[in-house]
Amino acid sequence: MSSNTTARTARRRTLRIAAAALTAAAALTLTACNDSDANASKPAAGAESNGGGSSAGAQDSGAKADPAAKGGTDAGAAGKQSSGGHAANGDRAGGVERCHTSGLEASFATGEDAAPDPNAGGSTTTSIVLTNAGDRTCKIGGFAGVDLTSENGGQVWSLARSSAKYGSITLGPGDSTDFTINLGMTDESEEGSYKPAFAVVTPPNETTSLKLEWPWGALVDQRAATHPATFVNPIG
Repeated sequence: MSSNTTARTARRRTLRIAAAALTAAAALTLTACNDSDANASKPAAGAESNGGGSSAGAQDSGAKADPAAKGGTDAGAAGKQSSGGHAANGDRAGGVERCHTSGLEASFATGEDAAPDPNAGGSTTTSIVLTNAGDRTCKIGGFAGVDLTSENGGQVWSLARSSAKYGSITLGPGDSTDFTINLGMTDESEEGSYKPAFAVVTPPNETTSLKLEWPWGALVDQRAATHPATFVNPIG
């Protein structure tokens, strides 16, 4: 092979290598762009859409009961403060630790206007007051779990919650807030009545409870109802 032929062959090999390198670089660039576009269209990990509760209606009331969820105001609920935010699921919200059962006291509001009207059906309410009995500020919001226990202790009614929206409330030491329970009341002598003896209240995100004596009369027994007249509203 002559020197000229050898030179031409070497130049062709050099050109092929250079072309292959340019093609590979272009492919890598295209792949990087496609990956970037695909990632830009995906939601961030852990992002979720917060939906509302169900719209199952309660009898004769402005609120609605959420039948899938088992778990107000009164002059006795002094010191109520609204932050306007959502209830925190973690131990802290905005630098303030959530309220724990051990630092809370619960009581039924039993002031002059606090007693539910036994003749009002599903439009009457009772209030449970939660007081920060600790020495630190805490935050609370959402729904408390409420289980009613009958007089014989064998019939537990885990109340459904309403579909009302809620925020969170900051309580300083000694401050109180409350939540209401819509009641479908009836005469104890009526067939199908349910007479609670106690209300067991579990604050939001807690696993321990506070037990209260039930101060009112009998309820319409709607433990199996789709749209119960007795249900829990959010705190605040």
